[in-house]
Amino acid sequence: MIWKFFRTAILTTAAVVFCFGFIVAGKGYDIYQEALEETSLQEMVEDIQSREGYTEYEELPEDYVDAVVAVEDKRFFSHFGLDPIAICRAVVNDLRAGAFVEGGSTITQQLAKNLCFNQDKELTRKAAEAFLALDLEKNYSKEEIFELYVNSIYFGDGYYDVASASRGYFGKEPEEMSEYESTLLAGIPNAPSVYAPTKNPHLAARRQMQVIRRMAACGYFSDEETEAVQETVAETMAALAAAN
Repeated sequence: MIWKFFRTAILTTAAVVFCFGFIVAGKGYDIYQEALEETSLQEMVEDIQSREGYTEYEELPEDYVDAVVAVEDKRFFSHFGLDPIAICRAVVNDLRAGAFVEGGSTITQQLAKNLCFNQDKELTRKAAEAFLALDLEKNYSKEEIFELYVNSIYFGDGYYDVASASRGYFGKEPEEMSEYESTLLAGIPNAPSVYAPTKNPHLAARRQMQVIRRMAACGYFSDEETEAVQETVAETMAALAAAN
């Protein structure tokens, strides 16, 4: 009797979740279609590509690409625009917290949001973002998606693309960035007002250490490389502390 009760409860819950998801997906698809009717995907992409200082994928240091992938979307080069593993993890964490504390968004989804959606965390907007992410993956290569992403995100201090950020923070073109600079820059977009090195150098360094540890965990840095970059961060912070 108890088993029948629990089975009925589970099936009912599953049916409710399925229906709710179907409704959210439908509304999200409508929002996605409305966005494309206003501006085509090609026009959105060309708008970013036409901006002054647009940086192509080949001009980005390998360490910078690895750092961004490690800290933002470690399965970027293998997923189809959505990451089911990250989504499931985010759902579990959100349910535990009783709020949206983790989004599970891929780099492709973040690009979709930057192209034509706002920062709201409504489920229908997230669904629309997912549809556009699938559209991006169908029409553009991973390298093109990555370069569009880093040319359309905010790095703090008024820098809205990787080139202006590299020039502003380091006085260098993106391709000239070192391991230290690449790992520092990769951590900023997560919270630009917090991690901009000109605003909060100590918090920027802590975030940079997180990026370095993620790179090591993902296999981009050997133990020796990890230690060397971490020492550079520590030395820079010590020099900054001494100057103040």
